[in-house]
Amino acid sequence: MRTDLFSANDLANEISMMRAAYRGTVLVVEGVTDSRLYAKYTDKDRVRIIIAHSKDNVKRAVTECQRRHDPAVLGIADRDLDSMIGRRTDPPVFLTDRHDMESMIICSSALDDVLTEYGDREALEKFEAKYGPVREAVGRAACPVGLLMYISYRQGMNLSFKDLDHTEFVDGHSLSVDLSRLISQVYSQSMNQMYSKPAVADSVRSLMKQLKDPWDAVRGHDAVAVLAIGLRSAFGSYNAKGIREGELSGALRLTYDYEYFKKTMLYAATDAWSRERGVALWLTRRFL
Repeated sequence: MRTDLFSANDLANEISMMRAAYRGTVLVVEGVTDSRLYAKYTDKDRVRIIIAHSKDNVKRAVTECQRRHDPAVLGIADRDLDSMIGRRTDPPVFLTDRHDMESMIICSSALDDVLTEYGDREALEKFEAKYGPVREAVGRAACPVGLLMYISYRQGMNLSFKDLDHTEFVDGHSLSVDLSRLISQVYSQSMNQMYSKPAVADSVRSLMKQLKDPWDAVRGHDAVAVLAIGLRSAFGSYNAKGIREGELSGALRLTYDYEYFKKTMLYAATDAWSRERGVALWLTRRFL
């Protein structure tokens, strides 16, 4: 079945059919990479993961399973811009601490592990002495994209952020952002834009000043792209000179240890939910 035609009702039916032979927990997630990550931490004998192919499908499928009185189904979805636009999601659907899985990983100690593997110590020290910690620099550089997405949503601009070339607006040596070039690139692939670029740029700058933490608006894909630019151009060792976003994203997932995940609000909330209901979910010490 084509994933773009895969409905929440299809998912709920699949789960219902599973119940003939399986009574354990079902975890519904958005995509393949989510499934790969969370599969590392689940009790594989008592938890099965279903890929929903969209955030909306996660929510609707879990809601439908609730309607069918299935108590052992929960979902995990990306937070996206929900906090900024005031959108609420209630259990048993849980959201990532940050915008998405990748931004959550980069905000953990997994980034330090990746920098140990791919970074050059002297170059890192030089970069951080001039521009601050890598994590903060990546957040500052990726934040404007997320804010532009928020403005697009709020103003109904329908901007397209597909296949952005981050090297066109992120300086490889400082990870600073040329906001006008970012907006120009997005406008070039978006139809019928009525708002002037300078006005939109002013809105982005204004929102940046209001944010307590730039990572509140950072999309993981942009953060990985910015980090890859930094590794290739500013603080990477010899083995990072040709690193691409897909390879780097995989390295971040591999280094995201279970102990890092257990420090998240997502883990705390889902673990409490499963314990309250007496259903299996995450690994316990006897499985580690």
